[in-house]
Amino acid sequence: MQFAVTFRHMEPTEALKSYARERMERVRKYLPDPISCHVVLSTERHNHRIDVTFQLHNGLAVAGHETTENMYSSIDLCIAKIERQVRKYKGKLEGMKARPHHVQALPWSHSIVAEAFNGLNGEANGHAPATPAAHDIGPPTPEFKVMKTEKFHAQPMSVSDAIVQMNLLHEAFLVFRHSDSGQVAVVYKREDGGGYGLIETGSNATA
Repeated sequence: MQFAVTFRHMEPTEALKSYARERMERVRKYLPDPISCHVVLSTERHNHRIDVTFQLHNGLAVAGHETTENMYSSIDLCIAKIERQVRKYKGKLEGMKARPHHVQALPWSHSIVAEAFNGLNGEANGHAPATPAAHDIGPPTPEFKVMKTEKFHAQPMSVSDAIVQMNLLHEAFLVFRHSDSGQVAVVYKREDGGGYGLIETGSNATA
């Protein structure tokens, strides 16, 4: 297994690197031959954060993160969370096959949109205020602007595999390519705790 550690906003130490590697090795007994493990250790004020990503041969990824006031504690808590998840899905992971190479992932993007109010005098655009006429007085008009866009790929998988992948990444939703229809779909955790939801596009959505 390839192992890499990235230090951000902190002094790199061999002691932390060795400790992280030793802890990451603990989950290998639950995972079907991971290809790589990437650990990111970072600090901000008194917060010590770890982000971990395991890449598996079957195309799935396992991820986790934790933040405490001590980096060693963050490492221990993070790997404990990952262990609980991979133990839960150990049988499922062992039975999953590698994704077929002839089925391509589909691109999709996620944007952060900020809301600003363009008032009577265009304050939202940074212009100096002007004295409005009486008939111009009214509520401000909301405007929306794309602040940041990230690009991803929807990997081909079944609905069941997509739910497993979402949970292994500790995400609230997952965009994937439905292995049956070939269309982009989304699985997500229901806020009421009632299981999961599935959003489908294309022909499946009109069935």
